[in-house]
Amino acid sequence: MGNGALDGAVIAVAGAGGPAGRAALMRLAEAGAVVIGSDNDPERLAEAVDAASYAHGGATVVGDTVDLLDRQSSQDWATRIEKDFGRVDGLVHLVGGWRGSETFTRTSLDDWDFLEMLLIRTVAHTSLAFHEALQRSDRGRYVLISAAGASKPTAGNAAYAAAKAAAEAWTLALADFFRKAGGESGPTSAAAILVVKALVHDAMRAERPNAKFAGFTDVRELAEAIVDVWERPAAEVNGQRLWLTKKP
Repeated sequence: MGNGALDGAVIAVAGAGGPAGRAALMRLAEAGAVVIGSDNDPERLAEAVDAASYAHGGATVVGDTVDLLDRQSSQDWATRIEKDFGRVDGLVHLVGGWRGSETFTRTSLDDWDFLEMLLIRTVAHTSLAFHEALQRSDRGRYVLISAAGASKPTAGNAAYAAAKAAAEAWTLALADFFRKAGGESGPTSAAAILVVKALVHDAMRAERPNAKFAGFTDVRELAEAIVDVWERPAAEVNGQRLWLTKKP
C-alpha cells in the first residue's frame, strides 16, 4: 500500500467496470486510496471491484450502481460518498463510448444524441455533483480522459470529436472554478485532462496478436498517469491537457 499523495484519499471512479476502470481501481487501491467505483453494469462493476480488492488485500474498494445520466442520482452519489467516508478527494471520469461513420456526409445525428449523453452529460453531472466537495479537499482532483481527436477531428468522427471537445471545455470551466476559489495563493484542487489517441488492453492484444496499436495507451499506463495527477501540485495540473500520446 502506498504512502504518497493518495494514501487515505477517497476517490470516486465513474465508468469503473471497463478495462480502463479496472486498471484504475487496481492502481488507486495500490496507492492506498479508498476507491468507490460506479458503472451502469452491476455485474461488470462487481467483477472489477472484486479484482481490485483481491489484488490489494486490506484496501477499501466498493462499487455503487449509479445512473450518471440523471442529475439527482449523480448528486446523491457524491453526497453519499462524503457522508460515508467523510470527504471526497477525487473523481476520475472514465465513462466512454464511440460512434462514427465512413464519411462526413453519412454522419448520423443519432450518434450525436447518444454521445452527447454519454460523453458530455455525464461530465456535466459528475462535475456539478462533486465540485464543492473537491474544493473542500486539500488534494481534490477531477480527472477527465479525453481523445486526441478532439483537437484534430476527422471527417467520419464529427460527433465523437465534438462531444469530446465539449467535455474538455466543461472540464476547463471547472478548472477555472478551482482557480478562482484558490484566490491569490493559487488553487488547492484541480481539474485536469489526460489525452490519449486510444486505449489498448490485454484482451485486445489477444484478439489481434499482429496489430501494432501504434500510439495507443495501455490501460495500465493510463492508471499510472491518473495516480500521477495527485503527485503533482494542483496549480501545475489545473486546467491542463496532459498528453499521453503525440499531439496531432
